[in-house]
Amino acid sequence: MSDIYESAANSLGLFSSPCLTKVELRLICKGIQDRDALSKPDPCIALKMQSHGQWLEVDRTEVIRSCINPTFSKVFTLDFYFEEVQRLRFELYDISSTHNGLKEADFLGSVECTLGQIISQRKLSKALLRPGGIVGKAIITISAEELTGNDDYVELSFSARKLDDKDFFSKSDPFLEIYRLNDDATLQLVHRTETVMNNLNPVWKTFKVSLNNLCSGDQQRKLECMVWDWDSNGKHDFIGEFEATFKEMKGAMDGRQVQWPCLNPKYKVKKKNYKNSGIVILNQCKIIKMHSFLDYIMGGCQIQFTVAIDFTASNGDPRNSCSLHYIHPYQPNEYLKALVAVGEICQDYDSDKMFPAFGFGARIPPDYQVSHDFAVNFNELNPECAGIQGLVEAYQNCLPKLQLYGPTNIAPIIQKVANSASQEQHTKEAMQYFILLILTDGVITDMGDTREAIVQASHLPMSVIIVGVGSADFSDMQMLDGDDGILRSTKGEPVLRDIVQFVPFRNFKHASPAALAKMVLAEVPNQVVDYYNSKGIKPKVPSEYQSSRSFGP
Repeated sequence: MSDIYESAANSLGLFSSPCLTKVELRLICKGIQDRDALSKPDPCIALKMQSHGQWLEVDRTEVIRSCINPTFSKVFTLDFYFEEVQRLRFELYDISSTHNGLKEADFLGSVECTLGQIISQRKLSKALLRPGGIVGKAIITISAEELTGNDDYVELSFSARKLDDKDFFSKSDPFLEIYRLNDDATLQLVHRTETVMNNLNPVWKTFKVSLNNLCSGDQQRKLECMVWDWDSNGKHDFIGEFEATFKEMKGAMDGRQVQWPCLNPKYKVKKKNYKNSGIVILNQCKIIKMHSFLDYIMGGCQIQFTVAIDFTASNGDPRNSCSLHYIHPYQPNEYLKALVAVGEICQDYDSDKMFPAFGFGARIPPDYQVSHDFAVNFNELNPECAGIQGLVEAYQNCLPKLQLYGPTNIAPIIQKVANSASQEQHTKEAMQYFILLILTDGVITDMGDTREAIVQASHLPMSVIIVGVGSADFSDMQMLDGDDGILRSTKGEPVLRDIVQFVPFRNFKHASPAALAKMVLAEVPNQVVDYYNSKGIKPKVPSEYQSSRSFGP
């Protein structure tokens, strides 16, 4: 393996990582109190992890409508480090039916513990601590399971026909639940489909689940499958059930269908000529080999790192020591700190170490027209800088030649990098993945265009990292990070995948550069893997790559 990959792997601890194992966490909640006398809560749990004294959201469950005792199908996957105290907080929210975000949600309380506590007990139950420090009646139970070596996923497509009608004035609203029978005879929810309204012949959306989650790698393990008629009050009507195994499901791998009669035991006893309550059909079973980030890197995938810097007037006159762009003789400003911290990690994954750098929001020579995507080295035909040092020098050299202006528009620079990424997309190979680092001091003024640009970029081999510099209020920027539900364009089109990470630099002012880099780049490996796996693009074999391409110095 080339030195470049050893260097990259070591910089992220990929070979000597102290991570002992990956752990899956599942959540059940009992006894959530109604805050609204007219309706039951719509619960959702956000998982947060403590990092450098701050609670950062890691993931969240789905929202379950009208339910006081929810069993969430979402599975949280975490790395477990034996030598670290990994503090977790599970925050329970009642989500408004009109919003999926947490901003408008009612905070019902939280539970705090460490990952070690959950693992040592395997199942940890704690009372919810309500706002004001009051111990509530609700109990959150967290179950832990170590991930086995099999990281493969299976894609399943279910439908049903002639289901029993449970509604008087309309047809049933069916959804399907799949449970795994554990070794201790308990049932573990694996997946819950969406509800298909008013339909006795539903076709549920294709879904993906890990083989570990589905059957713990045991193809003969019993799976209990139940079909329900959804009711808005949360009291769903039981339609029927059937038993299956993954071995049986594999019968649908070669284009055939696998069918099970959906049976209601009560009807079986009561009704003489009872046959079934419908037929459930598995139309497709597809095993998806999951490749790792390292598989792609070792197969020759290069990280194409691009920087975009905010040169709007709100940064202050660079000649003034109060300016965010002030060049201190001994102390780098926040722009430089963020650029170097992130760039030093990314450069290990780029063999030629040539990085394009752009600016936005300034009047540029010679005619001093405002530009939102100018080359920082003023060479539009070749905006690349040689290494991190070249980036720093180009930034420092351009400052005296610019007139800081405005507004803060970042859609043009996202579109510029997206154009390069779209050319890579056509190769159908995992050779270049693009990371755009945007450094800005304020809330962007072209939010609509930016949302549209991000939605389009989510289809491409590309990630966007935004670092907020200075002390501005960046609360509106969080929406780009997908932290308030799914980001959508102004036309309502959702992002295909989450590609944006936003971090305010002030949170890391007194931390090491490595802490900032770790935070802003934490999601990139998964984003790279998600993109290529979703496209069915496999990594090249390292030996093939080494023989087909020479390395730069």
